[in-house]
Amino acid sequence: MDADVRTLWVLGTGGTIAGRAAQAHDVVGYQAGVVPVQALLQGLVCPPGWRLQAQQVANVDSKDMDRSVWQALLRAVQAALDDADVGAVVVTHGTDTMEETAWLLQAVLAPVKPVVLTGAMRPASAVVPDGPHNLADALVLATDAQALAVGGVWVTLAGRVFDAVAVRKVHPMRADAFGAGDAGPSAWVEAGQVRWCSVPQPPAAWGDDATPPRGDAAWRHAVLHAPAWPRVEWISSHADQDGAIVRALLAQRQRALAGHDDDAPLQGLVVAGTGNGSLHGRLAQALADAVAQGVQVWVTTRCAEGQVVAGHAGRARAAFTVTPLPPAKARLALALRLLATPPTG
Repeated sequence: MDADVRTLWVLGTGGTIAGRAAQAHDVVGYQAGVVPVQALLQGLVCPPGWRLQAQQVANVDSKDMDRSVWQALLRAVQAALDDADVGAVVVTHGTDTMEETAWLLQAVLAPVKPVVLTGAMRPASAVVPDGPHNLADALVLATDAQALAVGGVWVTLAGRVFDAVAVRKVHPMRADAFGAGDAGPSAWVEAGQVRWCSVPQPPAAWGDDATPPRGDAAWRHAVLHAPAWPRVEWISSHADQDGAIVRALLAQRQRALAGHDDDAPLQGLVVAGTGNGSLHGRLAQALADAVAQGVQVWVTTRCAEGQVVAGHAGRARAAFTVTPLPPAKARLALALRLLATPPTG
């Protein structure tokens, strides 16, 4: 093996980028997760000084992403990162849950080599598919000198680059379907080059109150191999919210803990509050009951931009733990934190 040539490992998980429809004009009624990752790479130019290696980890519609696929991907990415010949990793992924997977990879692995996720908003069978261009950009980004210097997990679509923590899917159809709230893109991929908006920094996936026990071998093993993760649900506050859904979840929790329900007992709740994390009064009462019964409650905002700013009085007083993460990522974060916490109840 040429010592001057590094390996760029490409892991496929499916998604629209690997999708096909019966008609080329159909960009809605397609089947995701059909085309193998090796086929997606055909015709793409490998960056100079690199060789491509591909592995099919899964081939699923990312709306159906689950713990078992996540664990397989975590293990595959970690194995690639541990290989001295591998300089970077690219993951092809469906866009529906890409933001969750990107956050998970950053939170659990904190890679010192770049890991780049990409996908597509149009299937491979489309008249003008966007997947090939996005994948070509991902290869460029993964081998960019500044990306190699900082590592971390990144997402690129439609020429824009986002860090794993800030990235969110913001549109159901546009080719540029991703944003980063207040932050905006971290970089742009233009004509085979990366233009960083500022000096890149590896994303910090956890807040100070939620730092993961990465040095805990048992926690890490549970994340990568446990047959189940703690059950955490995500609900919203809204007008006329009466807390009934919380009471139903608590009733199920008690049945499960007593051995009378096959589903896992509720251990955590993420609540997307209105505005600055505000909660309907009746919902807040139900959540207080949940905490009293051993359920951890985290609050964030349902707003597309910004994060909750807690205070000490009035509407800004935080009765529950506040997280800066958006709901989908907060749900994952709480589940992973609970893996390191003995269950109560």
